[in-house]
Amino acid sequence: MRIAKDDIPVRIDVPGATARQQSDFGDVSGYGKLGAEYFSFGAGTDITELLHGLAGDSCQSPHWGYVVDGAITALYSDGSTETSRTGDLFYWPPGHSVRAEEDTNIVMFSPQVEHCAVIDHIRKKVGQ
Repeated sequence: MRIAKDDIPVRIDVPGATARQQSDFGDVSGYGKLGAEYFSFGAGTDITELLHGLAGDSCQSPHWGYVVDGAITALYSDGSTETSRTGDLFYWPPGHSVRAEEDTNIVMFSPQVEHCAVIDHIRKKVGQ
């Protein structure tokens, strides 16, 4: 699920301040602590092969985030895709991979235990 800034409903609009809020933007039930993450991807980076060996050969951690600049495509286990671009908020449910369409920087918030397991798996794959 992605949403462009201008599509997020304005809840407060007063001189000097605007607040936009999107309700029902993912569910954190059952998760503990969140990790805050900043990722940079070079154009064409696709992490799909690095996820092989995980359940469903995909990332099983949900993520909530913001595209600082660039464009990134979520590749879902059901075969669907969704591209988020500069200024978009996104939610990626479990069962995905990602591919950067151009040089891209994103900020994400993810359940710490679940995403650390994915990062550790990738680190082993790349020999770190």
